[in-house]
Amino acid sequence: MAETSKRLLQLLSLLQTPREWSGPELAQRLSVSTRTIRHDIERLRSLGYPVDATRGSVGGYRLGAGADLPPLLLEDDEAVAIALSLRTAAGGAVSGLEESALRALTKLQRVLPSRLGRRVDALSAYTVRVGPGAGATQIPVVDPSTLSLLASACRDRERVRFAYADHTGNASKRAVEPHRLVSWGRRWYLVAWDLDRKDWRTFRVDRISDPLGVGARFTEREVPGGDAAAFVKRGSQSVQWAVSARVRVFEAAPSVTERLGTTAELVEAEGDDQCVVTLGGSDPESMAPWLGLIGAEFEVLEPPELAAAVSRVAERLHRAARPKSL
Repeated sequence: MAETSKRLLQLLSLLQTPREWSGPELAQRLSVSTRTIRHDIERLRSLGYPVDATRGSVGGYRLGAGADLPPLLLEDDEAVAIALSLRTAAGGAVSGLEESALRALTKLQRVLPSRLGRRVDALSAYTVRVGPGAGATQIPVVDPSTLSLLASACRDRERVRFAYADHTGNASKRAVEPHRLVSWGRRWYLVAWDLDRKDWRTFRVDRISDPLGVGARFTEREVPGGDAAAFVKRGSQSVQWAVSARVRVFEAAPSVTERLGTTAELVEAEGDDQCVVTLGGSDPESMAPWLGLIGAEFEVLEPPELAAAVSRVAERLHRAARPKSL
């Protein structure tokens, strides 16, 4: 279902261009058979899209004039946010919502101004999504206009300048050639070539401020390993934290890996139902409350300072849960 929904969105994008497409042309662009194209055309018609078809040697498909739809009563950022959420659901990220999301998305895209359609397309095409993961106790806040600017710069191969604060709080000015946005759990990352350092870097988007496209174009480079998501994971594991900890979690390693995402530096299986997680943090006191969000039984193996901090947090929570005497 997810693959079909994705293909329908691609087909819809092609049909919205001001030209006719023959069945074989569409089949070649989407790497399917002409029979599948005919079936997908009927699906789009059932969703409310008037797809016209002409016969003959020069015939083909094109999107006809649709029924009148009400004006889009949304701010630009609201419209982009809704369209992106629907694309995520239509792509199968939320089980069972693919069909409903696709119907809603097709209606919304028909009334999106072209300038917003380009923003949505850029964010969809230049974002790599990785499965859910647990982040810090607070969800990082990302400015949607920053995401749009960075995605457009990835698409247009335009250099960008911005201010950046690393995980220690040190501020710097950066000039980069943006490659991809990676959505990992609760966080967004930009993979880019750093012009001053002449090397690839990963940037947390919530730590980027005042981004500006400078207009200069560049020739796209290949990210090391050819996989932007894998590059982000390697980069997150290279951060030198003040505290390095090992925790035994009484749950299967694949589930823990999916839940923690880049938060864990290493997840080592110990049989089928438990694993050892290596992770880092700034200090035991801030790490202890977060461990409670793992969602499974665990024990701290090291350091002892973290075990003591977890014990103090547990005692506070236990006191808070006890009913007060009247």
